[in-house]
Amino acid sequence: MNDFVSDTDAAASATTAPMPDPACWHVGDVVLRSRFLLGSAGYPSPQVLHDAVVRSGAEVVTVALRRVMAAAGDNGHLALLDRALRVNGARVLPNTAGCRTAREAVQLAAMARELYGTPWIKLEVIGDNHSLQPDPFELLDAARQLVREGFTVFPYCTDDLVLCRRLLDAGCPVLMPWGAPIGSGQGLLNPFALRTLRERLPDATLIIDAGIGAPSHAAQAMELGFDAVLLNSAVAHARDPVRMASAFRHAIEAGRLGWQAGVMAAQDFAVASTPVGGEPMLLGARP
Repeated sequence: MNDFVSDTDAAASATTAPMPDPACWHVGDVVLRSRFLLGSAGYPSPQVLHDAVVRSGAEVVTVALRRVMAAAGDNGHLALLDRALRVNGARVLPNTAGCRTAREAVQLAAMARELYGTPWIKLEVIGDNHSLQPDPFELLDAARQLVREGFTVFPYCTDDLVLCRRLLDAGCPVLMPWGAPIGSGQGLLNPFALRTLRERLPDATLIIDAGIGAPSHAAQAMELGFDAVLLNSAVAHARDPVRMASAFRHAIEAGRLGWQAGVMAAQDFAVASTPVGGEPMLLGARP
């Protein structure tokens, strides 16, 4: 596993750019161009995972450490994932999926840093087995401990504004609020709350994580002004994961362009797109 792309190797080309690119975004000193973060679980085969990661263009791919430990000896999966990361110039983002307490998450994060050679950690501390909703109290406790220990913490959280502020105050450089419960494919269940987060936390890096089921959901998240989208099941469980990875890549790019261009405000009444006034005119008619 020590053969995985290190932080230095993964970001070499991105961090040495001589001029800042307005299309890029940052996590600390790391510069990223792709706004699509992809999970690595549940694919039909290691080769499909490899091809989907490459097609997605993702520069960040999540790995659940507990799944890796459970599949000890399955180096074919890990070798192909490592190859895909190198093709994209990408880095691995270990996560603490399956943890129920802050103590458990902190211990797993320490193992992930040793195994993958990165201080990045996607922090998941689940409080409800049915909805897989994060436990806000254990999550915040774990985030504070990990930040003190030098981790770059990506907390998977709800869309609660107060919790998000506390996580930022704790030193998290990124917030990852859910769109809907993990793996549900329901899309953005509470656009109002997500829009509020974007408006009230204008300088925060916000990534929609969980619940995305279709490329249109990802485009909607980007049109709300979110910085990136992380998903797994919508690609891994598609009939054609490789083609779906490509679809999400284009949808995320389109949503970002829509946000930058300025999406028109919705109206409660009809507004004629062609103004009408003066004398009637027929094209080609002689005066």
